[in-house]
This record gives sequence, structure tokens and C-alpha cells, in this order.
Amino acid sequence: MSAPNSDYDPVQVTPLDADQVAQMVSDALAAFAAAGDLDALKEARLAHTGDRSPLALANREIGALPPQARKEVGQRVGTARRDVAAALAERQAVLEAERDERVLVEEAVDVTLPWDRAPQGARHPLTTIQERVADVFVAMGWEVAEGPEVEAEWLNFDALNIGPDHPARTMQDTFFVENEDSGLVLRTHTSPVQARSMLSRTPPIYVICPGRTFRTDELDATHTPVFSQVEGLAVDEGLTMAHLKGTLDHFASSMFGAGLTTRLRPSYFPFTEPSAEMDLQCFVCRGASVGDPDNPCRTCGSEGWIEWGGCGMVNPRVLIACGIDPDRYTGFAFGMGLERTLMFRHGVEDMRDMVEGDVRFAAAFGMEI
Repeated sequence: MSAPNSDYDPVQVTPLDADQVAQMVSDALAAFAAAGDLDALKEARLAHTGDRSPLALANREIGALPPQARKEVGQRVGTARRDVAAALAERQAVLEAERDERVLVEEAVDVTLPWDRAPQGARHPLTTIQERVADVFVAMGWEVAEGPEVEAEWLNFDALNIGPDHPARTMQDTFFVENEDSGLVLRTHTSPVQARSMLSRTPPIYVICPGRTFRTDELDATHTPVFSQVEGLAVDEGLTMAHLKGTLDHFASSMFGAGLTTRLRPSYFPFTEPSAEMDLQCFVCRGASVGDPDNPCRTCGSEGWIEWGGCGMVNPRVLIACGIDPDRYTGFAFGMGLERTLMFRHGVEDMRDMVEGDVRFAAAFGMEI
């Protein structure tokens, strides 16, 4: 039996030729050098070092060679692959360094800028002043009472001695739900809460009733169809106009400052008798502008007084309608507009600013009033 022919050395496979391998290396190095960013380098890496790259295919051909040729060719291809891998790593390090330098410039953070970039919130001033008014009366021992905004017509009118022919019951002033015969209205004042309080409580009663009310007014600088009121009711034995005057004086000084003079002017309301309009001495000019054309006051129109709200002793008919004995108990009630109070207190000139939702208006008041 003859031995293997160890001298036999067939012609090497073409892709394993030294010139071909050198060309593969040269193409790979050129592709790596031409890559301008990491994405381009990734494409070049897949093309020249991936499973289907020329060097990878050449490496597979080594197995087809006879043993005498494998060592030399294997060393040649292995050296080529190491050179390509080294060039790839070097180019990747360069591109990563360039990327990091670019990121430091493009995504730099100025640590001297304010950190609290989110604007601070603010509560609506009508909500805040409503709570401030409630705090004043809670400190005096009163309760805060609330009621529905869609109210029964009887509670909104009849229980308050507002007869069927009173102009406030017409469509001119009142938002009726569905139609005038529905018996439901959007409350035109917070006085129904007073009626509910008298129906559900036993005297003595001391309640403050803040909330939204609705009337068919046009929206302008001094009127709005949706506005806020705060009304107070006290029912007890022996209450007089003097108690009403003292309560309102304290309320006024809490809202506009101590030492403010008030006055009561005779008026008419169907649910109080006697009734009065409460005026405040102008808290800007303190009455000094009256009769002084050289120093006019825009706040009071140089009249020296500002109308704030209505008040009076609870009409006995209202007490009877709510089940309270008028021979034993008397009461007083008052009501002021919160928008008007806010305008007086903070110099707001246009009521539309309160309802248009501009955050800049609320932000000027912050979280407290």
C-alpha cells in the first residue's frame, strides 16, 4: 500500500492568495477611514468583518486546502483579520471621542440657570377671598352653610317673601330650568341657603352662605351673569339693628382695614324689614375728595362713600314661612358681592378679568389674599 504523497501542493484557492488577502485588508481599512460617524462605521464593520464579509469567506476556504498549505494560509488570513479588527477598534475609539465632545457642546447644561422652571401655581382670587370671608365669621362662632345652585322656585322666591308679581321672578332676571313652569331656577342669590338653614336648624342660627349665583345680565366691566355672593343670617332672641351694624362694621374692618366708617341708608328688600343699603367710607380718599375738584377720587367718584351691599332685619313673614316663631325670635341678614369686594379691596377695574381665565390675573394674587 503506497504512502500519502506529502510533496503534493495543489494551487491555492484564489481568495487565499496573498495579494487577494492584502486587497481585502486594504478595502476594509479604507472603509473604516471613510466612515464619518458611528452609524457609517457600523455599516462598514458588517461589510468587512461580518459573517458574509470577504475575510470571513476566505477563512472558510482554509479547510479545503491540504495540510501542507493550511498553516501558511491560516497565518496570513488570521493576521489580516487581526489587522482589520485593530483598525476597526481604533476608528471606533476616534468616532466615539468625537461624539462625546459634540454632545458636551450641544447638550451642555447651564447650571447657573434657575432650577425651578415650572411656574408656581395660584388660586383664583374669588375662591381665596371667599375662604377669607368664611374665616372671619367662623372666628366669630358662625357656621358656613351651602346649598344647590339649581334651586326650587319656592325657596328662591316664595319663602323669601318675593311675591308672584315681583319683577325678579320674570325671565328678565332669572334663568329658569326648561321653562317658567318647571319650578326650578338657577339661584339668583344665596338667600335660599338661609331659608334652608332656618328649615333645618333650630335657633339660635348664625350662618354665612357663600356661593355662585346666576342672573341674566350682560358681561361687561361691572356685571357678569355668573357672580359670587356671601350672605349672612343670624336668628336669635333679642337681635336688633345694632347687632347687625356691629357685625357689618367688624366685617368691613376685616376686609378693608381698621377704622373704616360705615353707614346704613334706608332701602327696600322683600325679605327684610326694615332694610338698608350699607355704604363704606371710601378707603382711598377717606372722604377728603368730596367738594375738592383739585383732588378727585376715581374709586368713589368724589362722593366719599361706596355702596357695598344690602342688609336688614329678617321679615317676620320669612320667619313664619320657615317655621320660626317671630314673636320669640328676631334675625338680621346681609349680602355682599364677592367680585365687588375684590374690586374694592385690590383695585380690580374690570370684572371680565375675573372670568376670562387668564392665568396672569390669578398669578398676581398668589395663594393668599
